[in-house]
Amino acid sequence: MKDVASRAGVGLKTVSRVVNGEPGVTSETRRRVQDAIEALGFRRNDSARVLRKGRTATVGLILEDLADPFYGPLSRAVEEVARAHDTLLINGSSAQDPLRERELALALCARRVDGLLVVPAGTDHAYLEPEMRAGIATVFVDRPARGVEADTVLSDNHGGARSGVAHLIAHGHRRIGYIGDVTGIHTAAERLRGYRSAMAQAGLPVRPGWVSVGSTAPERVRREAERMLGGSEPVTALLTGNNRVTVTVVRVLAEREGRAPGAPAAPVALVGFDDFELADLLRPAVTVVAQDPAGIGRVAARRLFARLDQPGLVPTVVELTTRLVVRGSGELPPAG
Repeated sequence: MKDVASRAGVGLKTVSRVVNGEPGVTSETRRRVQDAIEALGFRRNDSARVLRKGRTATVGLILEDLADPFYGPLSRAVEEVARAHDTLLINGSSAQDPLRERELALALCARRVDGLLVVPAGTDHAYLEPEMRAGIATVFVDRPARGVEADTVLSDNHGGARSGVAHLIAHGHRRIGYIGDVTGIHTAAERLRGYRSAMAQAGLPVRPGWVSVGSTAPERVRREAERMLGGSEPVTALLTGNNRVTVTVVRVLAEREGRAPGAPAAPVALVGFDDFELADLLRPAVTVVAQDPAGIGRVAARRLFARLDQPGLVPTVVELTTRLVVRGSGELPPAG
């Protein structure tokens, strides 16, 4: 800064005002300082700035899987809110591994991020309590924390799944199957609960063979879909628990139709939880229960910065609504 001040013929305070975008500098003086900064390659010392202001102007976001399309708009929304607060966002992925989540969260805390947004993979988040007491604002996203009281932003997974199944029932289906993720995950457990609630409300039984939860690997999903669609009394409709499951089931249904062109397989109605790319271009287009990942990210990030400004805020849980997007696959009637 001394070199910049000397070259521009101004004082250190004037350089500081220009660098930090503060008022009180004439346009001509500001231009001379900026010319000097460019000529000398000056960069602001953020480490010194942190020591003065007590914040690092960084926040961390821990996702389950950076490659999952659901998290793209969520991350982008968080980034936009952070940018509006002149804050840098650092992303990381837990790969749904509780140990990796913990290591990543504590590594970010060790670098003194101002706050954390966490999509939980683990079942015990008490390890974050000392960090939260030390002033690191923390908001949990998509799933609630366990072992600590913290702000949480969720989707209405139960209500969304219930509306999807009710939609299938309204179109005449009585044998409805569900294929979802492992129920140790909050979202998966809530979606299964929503499926069962809708069936019970309609007075319909849920046979053991109509429910399959576990890995979302295509091999398992394919096997379970083919099992439910076979036999003497197959299901006539399916609710799929997330976008990965839905994509595999769409492939299974397309293959069933292609295997018997002379005697086409009976159409199977499908409602998927989560929207996905090109769902509207398939034939039939896929009816989905759509979440609002950008809305989740935006609400969570705003809550994080509100907590940074007011550390004493009482933790709250915000649940965003889902919406049923009707496109065709969920409106197919049962055969016969």
